[in-house]
Amino acid sequence: MREHHIEVTRTARYHTLGDPARPLRQVWFVCHGHGQLAARFLRRFQPIDDGSRLIVAPEALNRFYVDGASGPHGPDSRVGATWMTREDRLAEIDDYVRYLDALYARTFEEVDRDAVEVFALGFSQGAATVSRWAAFGAARLDRLVLWASFLAHDLVLDAAADRLRALRPILVAGEEDPYAPPAAAHAEADRLRALGIDATVLAFSGGHALDDATLRRIAGGEV
Repeated sequence: MREHHIEVTRTARYHTLGDPARPLRQVWFVCHGHGQLAARFLRRFQPIDDGSRLIVAPEALNRFYVDGASGPHGPDSRVGATWMTREDRLAEIDDYVRYLDALYARTFEEVDRDAVEVFALGFSQGAATVSRWAAFGAARLDRLVLWASFLAHDLVLDAAADRLRALRPILVAGEEDPYAPPAAAHAEADRLRALGIDATVLAFSGGHALDDATLRRIAGGEV
């Protein structure tokens, strides 16, 4: 038995907040976590949707029923998406990096890239996704926000260090987050600083979730 690969065309879905025709200061690409969908995730960014930003939420290419029940699923069955699993992982990473690069290119067909600051934010599983995109993709990003998780564990920092220095990563952790608490965020920041990467840690009172006030601080340039 031999394994083979073939490239195929996929239809990817994404959602946006904001009007690309308006004068913009920032464009955000925001990647959801495991089991989420882009539309629901994007609602959490309404606190920074003030007319000066375009917020783009790509949806991962792999969808599944999240309730775990066997047998037929109906219209009330919840659906989520995942960026990758361990199965055929390198091909899936290549696929989503190309996908995010294509979405970036499409976005800046309508927006003047030189007029805006570009943020890439990943939440939970999406943090590994955007960190790989920042390291391997063709997009020109300005800031990297890793929320409720950290850089992809297999990312070779020596190879990615130059790009990460330019992005000045922001690591956001909820004080009650059992998966990525502030102590772990500080340890990750120390690892980055040892390579000359200016990493900032923001902690907030909450768990494994986004936080309105912290989002506003980042968007407002307080970090």
